[in-house]
Amino acid sequence: MSSPQPTRRSFMKVSTAAATVGSIALASRRSLASNLNSRLRVGFVGVGGRGFGAHVGSLSKIAADDGQVDLVAVCDVYDENRQRAAKFIKEKNGNDPAQYIDFREMYAKENLDAVCIGTPDHWHAVQAIEAMQAGIHVYCEKPMVKQVEEAIELVKVWKQTGRVMQVGVQSTSLPLWNKVHSMLNAGYLGKVLMYQTEYFRNSDIGQWRYYKLTPQMTPKSIDWKRFLGVEEGLSAEIPFDRAVFAQWRRFWPFGSGMFTDLFVHRTTTMMKATGLRYPARVTGSGGIYLEYDGRQVPDVSTVVAEFKEGVQGLVTATMASSETPVKQLIRGHHGSFVFGNKANFDEFTFVPERPQVTHVSPREVPYEPRVIRPEQDKPSNLNRAHFENWLEAIQANAPQLCNNQPDLGAAAVVLVNLGARSYRQGKIYRFDDQTMSVSEADGSWAKGWEQRSAKRGEAAHIPGWHAGDKGSKLVEPDYQNLEGPWIGGRDPASP
Repeated sequence: MSSPQPTRRSFMKVSTAAATVGSIALASRRSLASNLNSRLRVGFVGVGGRGFGAHVGSLSKIAADDGQVDLVAVCDVYDENRQRAAKFIKEKNGNDPAQYIDFREMYAKENLDAVCIGTPDHWHAVQAIEAMQAGIHVYCEKPMVKQVEEAIELVKVWKQTGRVMQVGVQSTSLPLWNKVHSMLNAGYLGKVLMYQTEYFRNSDIGQWRYYKLTPQMTPKSIDWKRFLGVEEGLSAEIPFDRAVFAQWRRFWPFGSGMFTDLFVHRTTTMMKATGLRYPARVTGSGGIYLEYDGRQVPDVSTVVAEFKEGVQGLVTATMASSETPVKQLIRGHHGSFVFGNKANFDEFTFVPERPQVTHVSPREVPYEPRVIRPEQDKPSNLNRAHFENWLEAIQANAPQLCNNQPDLGAAAVVLVNLGARSYRQGKIYRFDDQTMSVSEADGSWAKGWEQRSAKRGEAAHIPGWHAGDKGSKLVEPDYQNLEGPWIGGRDPASP
């Protein structure tokens, strides 16, 4: 099975042209500001597993509770998915939604206010960009897009159109992350040095093979060429295969295994907590060490990201052992914040470093771990809370109110996608957040930090830092006065 080139030049050419031609007329027929006095007309693209269970399911309940939304249309390349979603909406909400195979036709005919995208990863960018250019607000399942170049393009369109877009990492709607962020910037841990996170799972049948294959999946019931995205240049044309259709996360042209399905969850929340965004250098490693089931993506992998703020991020996992995950935490010079495993947190633990290091009296900061809870309780249903946050932002016509905006979604994609590229290409990658460009790494990263040290430079800090030098200065022992090169036989410590 062939895979498109990582730069996906064809995406830029095809999607921009199609969106420009198809959406200008649509946008001219629509008001780009939400009508706060009317119900939102919502459509769905991709109503298979998550698109049905989380997207249709959550919004159907919100609509039933008079959430000011109408579920008016569903789109899917598979007949059974499409018909199941339409039947569910009719039973739960009383209306008979229109059904489409082509999302562009749905965008053109349904006068949508908003759309939920739950298709395979390789389609996200095209469908989200064209929606926003047509004046439609977007909820897009994670990962926001599949490739770095798509992420950069989508953020441009998001800013240009002013549409409200939410990326579906539901745990970003936990109040805990805002609490962590404010405490970090206040210097609670001192200089922030590192975060580590994980996503460990196990299975006796192999990851993503729990999506069942059925006899009903045939070229007659599935628009295979449209699923592949051949005309858009998203995939080469290949023979129909039920496993590729239902278990697409196992294959590089359509997903990126744990990188985009799992790592993006943890990476996004750590970025939200720290305020970090685009990594400056990324390394990925791993391999297929157990699950020889025809997959292309690894079952063990680790990605290490370096940030210009002087922070290292680590995300690691194995898809073949789930009982011994590493701890999820953020480390600083004066202590660490330790979280539970998985994702649904309502508290975290502060573990201080010893007073001999922090020079903080135990009376002021007791030298013992203690639990911290945010002022707000976590939502009882994260899926619903994340959708409600999106709907509130739409009603307020305020894109910045979303808990997972595209700029955060793009930063997470850059990290996980470059991790996957590094693993596959055997290279370390640099990302320049000024030119928004990717290049191969060289020795300049280490050299830069060495030069800073030689000059006794100041520590770099996470965005929003307002704690001055707290936890970012070292104590100079008196004997360090003896340090320095002897030039011409002269002792540098002599008067």
